[in-house]
Amino acid sequence: MGKESGNEMEQIQRSLEQFLDREVARYEKQESRNTERSYIAGEEYPEEYSGEEYPEDEYSEDEYSEEEYPEEEYPEDEYPEDGYLGEEYSEEKYPEDEYPDEDYSAEDYSGNEYPEDESHEEEYANRRYRRDPFPEEEYGYNPQERYVRHGKKEAKRKNAGPSFPDRTGPEPGKPPKKQKPEKEKGGGMKGNKGASGKKKNSGGKKKSGFRKFLTLLIVLLAVLGGIWYVMVGHIYGKMRYGRVETLAGEPLKEQGVVNILLIGSDSRTAGDEGRSDAMILLSISDKTRTIHMTSLLRDMYVDIPGREGNRLNAAYSFGGPELLLETVKQNLGIDVNRYAVVNFQAFANLVDAVNGVDMELTNDEVKWVNAYLNEYNELRGMPIDTDYLDTSLSGTIHLNGPQALAYSRNRFIGTDFGRTERQRKVLAAVMKKLPAAAVTNPGGLIDGLFPNLTTNLTQAECMRLSLMAGKLLTYELVQESIPLEGTYSNASIRGMDVLQVDFDKNSAYLRAQLYGEKAQ
Repeated sequence: MGKESGNEMEQIQRSLEQFLDREVARYEKQESRNTERSYIAGEEYPEEYSGEEYPEDEYSEDEYSEEEYPEEEYPEDEYPEDGYLGEEYSEEKYPEDEYPDEDYSAEDYSGNEYPEDESHEEEYANRRYRRDPFPEEEYGYNPQERYVRHGKKEAKRKNAGPSFPDRTGPEPGKPPKKQKPEKEKGGGMKGNKGASGKKKNSGGKKKSGFRKFLTLLIVLLAVLGGIWYVMVGHIYGKMRYGRVETLAGEPLKEQGVVNILLIGSDSRTAGDEGRSDAMILLSISDKTRTIHMTSLLRDMYVDIPGREGNRLNAAYSFGGPELLLETVKQNLGIDVNRYAVVNFQAFANLVDAVNGVDMELTNDEVKWVNAYLNEYNELRGMPIDTDYLDTSLSGTIHLNGPQALAYSRNRFIGTDFGRTERQRKVLAAVMKKLPAAAVTNPGGLIDGLFPNLTTNLTQAECMRLSLMAGKLLTYELVQESIPLEGTYSNASIRGMDVLQVDFDKNSAYLRAQLYGEKAQ
């Protein structure tokens, strides 16, 4: 050690000698006793801390008498007890065994003898606890915990002695207890000024606001749903429901596809079934995300259940929608369980409800429009030339309801294939304008179409279809006709000009388009 360490050693040695002189003088002729050597865990000191290093006989009463060293010369409070606790003066150098507890009772040493505010504390404050004399590896306790004596001295030191930090450790073999942080008013931890409480309250407000918004949204949707259901019920009440007993239990959608057969009847008045002038299979496929409008040519020669073979439109004349649906299923292999029949008036009113459609017409088609208007005007009791087109026109022409009906009925240009193509063109143009018309002219749409429509769709099924409207706007619209090119031939059977069709090829094509099946 350096010079400074040597001076400190001399001071401590003098202090210890004075301490022994005073105590020996007070307790004359007492026998030396062995000191208690134990930790909190109850272990004894190692052998190197025995009391033999400093035998008590070395300091006899004769050599150091009380008169020679009076207490006034060396006051006790000059050297505070906790002034030298650094690593340089550990208990290894001055073992506690040398000063037994029994020799020095707590009555003689009150807490005032060793004040804590001496200058020595500042001098050695920075060097405290650098090295613990009893490391954890050797004695099994935390290095930061200090050795504490048992017995009376420990009790007196806690009650009457100067304020020492609590260095007691946990019980042997048990981990130290975790102290919970103190809470302050407001819900926060001490030192955080209630910050976490504020955050909790803020989170609660956000959750409460979200719940209110969600509740409001649910209520709003319920109200809108109720209004929508009433509207659908009102519209459905204007239609005529034609129940088909054999199909009443069949589902609306099968294998992800909704099939509805649209039947254009040539009846002139409501309630008159007439003949099926046009048949379009409307298929909504979730599998291929398409809306197919497939015209079924009425001159196809088909097998009619329970009857002799005939044209397709004859099935409607023989047994109405029910027999027609069975005929389509038997010949094309497509399950069609729903239908909707509209007459001439419904078709014309539908086009007027969307404010007409724009079509490309040749000059010959313009002339045939006027020719077909003659019959329709006569049925309405209108002048014969009502809604006539200028016969010099051609190209894109805006058609109203009666004009679009006359254009769709023409079968003299392009045979039946040309006629069904014109029908699909008009319906496709109407469907594009329907969403806007539902907002701008809902009354005209409802009153013009639905009173002239007959269906076996239930009110619940109509509600379900109406809810699909938004999704259907994203589907691709596909127009085609059956039979396909190259799958039919013209024939005359029993004096009837018909189309002889390869139904296997046409059925495979339809199933691939609607259900995503691979064609064989």
